Amino acid sequence: MTDKKPTDDLDLNQKGLVNRAEGTAEEAKGRARNALGGLTGDGGQQLKGMGEELKGKAQQALGKTQQKLDDLLDGDDSK
Repeated sequence: MTDKKPTDDLDLNQKGLVNRAEGTAEEAKGRARNALGGLTGDGGQQLKGMGEELKGKAQQALGKTQQKLDDLLDGDDSK
């Protein structure tokens, strides 16, 4: 039996919106962690923050791609 994810019922455009929002939040969290690590001199926290920023940017890019793909598929009359 497979567990159903909350995003399973969403169309591609909606999944893109979710990924863009979650990516923005992850990037902001990473920036905060990076800044806090810089203030406290904790290089490990800075690195974790940079990683979170990159993860967030990648998730945002995924969301944008999903939305563009949805736009392309919606324009296809061969459905």
